[in-house]
Amino acid sequence: MPGLLDSFEYKGLHLKNRVVMPPMCQYSVTAKDGKPNDWHFTHYTSRAVGGTGLIIMEMTDVEPDGRISDYDLGLWSDEQIPAFKRIIESCQSYGTKVGIQVAHAGRKAEDAPQPVSSTSLAFSEKYKAPRELTTEEVQQMVKKFESAFERAIKAGADTVEVHGAHGYLIHQFHSPLTNQRSDIYGEDKARFGVEIIEAAKRVLPKSMPLLMRISAVEYAEGGYDLEYSLKLAKRYRDAGVDIFDISSGGESSSGPTYNGPGYQLDLASAVKKELDVPVIAVGRMEDPKLSDDAIREGKADMAAVGRGMLRNPFWANEASLALGGKPLTPSALSAGYSIN
Repeated sequence: MPGLLDSFEYKGLHLKNRVVMPPMCQYSVTAKDGKPNDWHFTHYTSRAVGGTGLIIMEMTDVEPDGRISDYDLGLWSDEQIPAFKRIIESCQSYGTKVGIQVAHAGRKAEDAPQPVSSTSLAFSEKYKAPRELTTEEVQQMVKKFESAFERAIKAGADTVEVHGAHGYLIHQFHSPLTNQRSDIYGEDKARFGVEIIEAAKRVLPKSMPLLMRISAVEYAEGGYDLEYSLKLAKRYRDAGVDIFDISSGGESSSGPTYNGPGYQLDLASAVKKELDVPVIAVGRMEDPKLSDDAIREGKADMAAVGRGMLRNPFWANEASLALGGKPLTPSALSAGYSIN
């Protein structure tokens, strides 16, 4: 069985190793126009220098009021493309592949004057009450996602990830807690997500795999469980998702009873086993041996390391050395390992 340091190939995506940097919002105060800036350039390029196989750029929204905050990234305008392209090309120059996570925060859009959602219920008393989207507006939202996918491709992304987790807009539609609509998007709670996936497949090159992040369980009282999310994932797989990025939570302020190392690994393993698709495991995977074992044991195909990579941009390189592999950094840095 392959391990963390082995290459991964799916369709036209070729990764030099199975280390993934998951999307993590930076909330850069100089990014009010939705464009990544010098902070983002350094943030992502340093992880590419550090040997990461795949970087998934942070939640990037399809309209200004779809952002969690006004300091998040967006791809609602062609003017934003060059800033993404600059970062992507820099990372690719070090052999790292780059994806962009495309999303809409829905009722969790904290700075939007009037958030929109599948529902008119606020996430909590600390959030604004959203306006429920009309059926026609939902269909227009799908088109906004499609335009963002097109811009991601123009920016040079190697893949894109649909964000259907953590209580954001797609999650709000496919969760019975937040979708009690009586229209076509309420009768079929997966429909909104399916239409977005179909929109992505219309514009993505056939050689480019489509990723999707989902929350496998909600943790909320009355929230959906793994059995529900497996059925949901099958709908999304059949619509065109190639690789699933498995997380959890989002529609509740509560969480799992255990959140230690690998706490979401069994969820990823269940999706992989039931759907027979590649999966990315995420959630306290910063122990290199834990991530390596997860892949060797067939529980996951890739390991996403968030906290560990925030602390150490060269996490992938250090993981390789810890596992007996070679330095993953460029020769100018790797030469230092041979100096006594």
